[in-house]
Amino acid sequence: MPIRPPRGSSLRLALAFALSLGSTLAVSQSTQADALKSFEASYTWIWHGTTVAASTLKLARLQQNGDTWVYASKSNPRGIGRMFSERPTQQSTLQVTATGVRPLHYTADDGTSSTKRDADVQFDWDHNRATGIYEGVRVDMPLRPNTQDDLSVQIALMVALLAGRTADQFLLIDKNTVREYNYAREGTDALDTPLGKVDTVIFRSWKTGSPRVTRFWCAPSRGYIPVRIEQTKGDDVQWTMQVQSVKRD
Repeated sequence: MPIRPPRGSSLRLALAFALSLGSTLAVSQSTQADALKSFEASYTWIWHGTTVAASTLKLARLQQNGDTWVYASKSNPRGIGRMFSERPTQQSTLQVTATGVRPLHYTADDGTSSTKRDADVQFDWDHNRATGIYEGVRVDMPLRPNTQDDLSVQIALMVALLAGRTADQFLLIDKNTVREYNYAREGTDALDTPLGKVDTVIFRSWKTGSPRVTRFWCAPSRGYIPVRIEQTKGDDVQWTMQVQSVKRD
């Protein structure tokens, strides 16, 4: 279950983007209609042992029994994170169909007057084309099957896991290209959380050639929503996200 890592090691960059997870597996329309549910979850970000931000993730269906959803994230600084001006938000409008999860429109804003880290990308699956702006780079490229944005990837993974399926790789749009991530299941663990003790399945993701590894502790009892996320570089824990609350329909 990959997450888009903050670029670089500074706290400023660690605050720049919130959660995004995912895979590229398709599921049947009947399976996803029964399994995928709206939810809202909150997390704290811990950077090198210090709480620096709080994030909220919310998934909502646009129309009852429809196949189009909106998934949004919002982060605000805490503690020493208040030294920085970033208040990042992201939103993905996506479609869950018989052939899998398709992002339709992705936007990102770091909450500052600068637009160098903002994004606004449209996904035209009828013509297999992605267009828009991504961090100052104009996007105009063909869409490869199962390409996801920084948020839709989480829903793609959750849908797949709810269907009892796994994946070993996924694609994530990055400016005018895509990045490939590897993905593997590592085991299980019972975590003590503000929600109580939660049984989880652990997943690991990594980009080929990168020293960073991201692990996710996903709760099957809560629709595979992650209750802990941690990125390491070698033996060093770069940052951690820990769940604080979950509301799920």
